[in-house]
Amino acid sequence: MKKVLVGCVVIAASLLCCLQSNAQMKIGTFDEQSVLGLMPGIQKVDTLLQKYVADSLKPEYDYELSELMRLDSSFKKDSAGMQPSTRSIVQKEINQHKYKIVNWQQYQNQQLEQKQEELLYPYKQKIYASLEKIIKEQKYTHVFKSDMLLVAPPQDNLVIKVALDLKLKFPKDVEDQLRAQGLLGSSPASAPAGTTPKPKPANKN
Repeated sequence: MKKVLVGCVVIAASLLCCLQSNAQMKIGTFDEQSVLGLMPGIQKVDTLLQKYVADSLKPEYDYELSELMRLDSSFKKDSAGMQPSTRSIVQKEINQHKYKIVNWQQYQNQQLEQKQEELLYPYKQKIYASLEKIIKEQKYTHVFKSDMLLVAPPQDNLVIKVALDLKLKFPKDVEDQLRAQGLLGSSPASAPAGTTPKPKPANKN
């Protein structure tokens, strides 16, 4: 019985500490893609990525394929008269081109991701500068990705707070919903922070 009472006291003390700790916590949610989708000029990123594929990646693929065919044809014709060391070098070069062609889709995706990050960097700089300012000013202790929490108060949706801070324009359907709820005045900047459906995310390639 004594052990049970001691156990209950320990549990009660733990719960009290947890409640006291939670009282000091302020949790917000954030979704980078939702804010990126509102940034002015973000649509040109897709255009620049398509241009990158046409101007850089496609010529690179064509070069790799032509080199593979040239070396392979030459090797089949001349390999019998090659020194073993030379034959080994040429085979290695052929295999390198062949590997790149066979795994081209994976390589292209990696290059596109890197290029996309490069193009999105100026937008992300503004977004995260605003987010950091809001976190400090409003004393948030924890910020989670929006899809990591099943339940989160709308007033702690930092997507909206960042959008308002950056004076971004909401999509018309979102704006209409906000006005219908009395949450938006004559302009997006007049809306209360953190009380709107999630804006549409930016397209990803």
